[in-house]
Amino acid sequence: MLVLRYLRKLIDRHFTQLNWQAVISMVLLYMVLCWGLLSAAGEDALTGSDFLYWLLVTASTVGYGDLSPTTAEGKLIVAFFVIPFGLSLFALTAGKVAAFGAHQWRKGIMGLKQLNLNDHVLVIGWDEQRTPNMLRLLLLEAAQNRGRKICLCVTDMMENPLPGEIEFVRTSAFNDEQDMARCCLTSASTIIIDTAQDDFTLTAALYADSQNENSHIIAFFRDPSLAKLLKEHCPKVECTPSVSTELMVKAAMDPGSSCLHRELLSAAEGMTQYSITYPEGLPEVTVRDLYIPLKENYAATLIAVDLDADGKPEVNPSLDKRIKPGCNIYYIANNRIHSFDWAALAAR
Repeated sequence: MLVLRYLRKLIDRHFTQLNWQAVISMVLLYMVLCWGLLSAAGEDALTGSDFLYWLLVTASTVGYGDLSPTTAEGKLIVAFFVIPFGLSLFALTAGKVAAFGAHQWRKGIMGLKQLNLNDHVLVIGWDEQRTPNMLRLLLLEAAQNRGRKICLCVTDMMENPLPGEIEFVRTSAFNDEQDMARCCLTSASTIIIDTAQDDFTLTAALYADSQNENSHIIAFFRDPSLAKLLKEHCPKVECTPSVSTELMVKAAMDPGSSCLHRELLSAAEGMTQYSITYPEGLPEVTVRDLYIPLKENYAATLIAVDLDADGKPEVNPSLDKRIKPGCNIYYIANNRIHSFDWAALAAR
């Protein structure tokens, strides 16, 4: 019993904990010794151009039989050195490769890997009630928006809720520089912050804005006073309050309103609201110039314009409102439209 325990400790110390440098060194040493011993035994056919092929086939015990030792010394070398040591090294190397792959996969599932993302949507925070549905809707939107990557960043002890569909990072804090670098915060084009507590949301929003001022940041707050405080320090951050109460009241006064708003918000069903920027280099147009052409050519309905591009759109604008290049246009359509013929629309 003591002997078996000692052998197990010995194997664990000298084999399972070998690093890649040691394994590669052992393999190279093994190959050199095999070639030297076989050359000394006069096995010229085995030490020629087919040496690596023969050694791999033999060490892995595949043994096609197209090449084999012919001298008595060569057969002894193969039987007592090449095969036993080769089989051990082959198993060790295969085990290391499998363990490395499993470790890397596990790191991804646990959110411990360094990601390499750009122009992605970063979701910061986890709420068991809202976040799963948010991620599913973001995936639907991303499928219509040239397949943008979605990354979830959390502090909770959890695994990737949608492995293979979204990227995942687990951090110690939403303002930890090294941890947040793993989710590529500085290269995200859109950052959605929805944490369990408003003070965490405030901290994450302030940090995200300081690290990536060019991104579109949306923060969800339960307390409107904290949303107001954030807007004072970070005017470009879009703060979204909970509107469930407002939706219930609206549905009570105008039956069917909840279904209407669900369709406008969800890309999974019905008509959905989208936005697009009026391109630079085009002449100014009025809402009247675009309203009918959009409906006739794209089955899209213009519902709002943001003339100053400050995140405060004017809903149901007058037909005489002038739209300049750089203004944001909001419309309702079945799917996001990527290829508006603006020149033709503006010329009408």
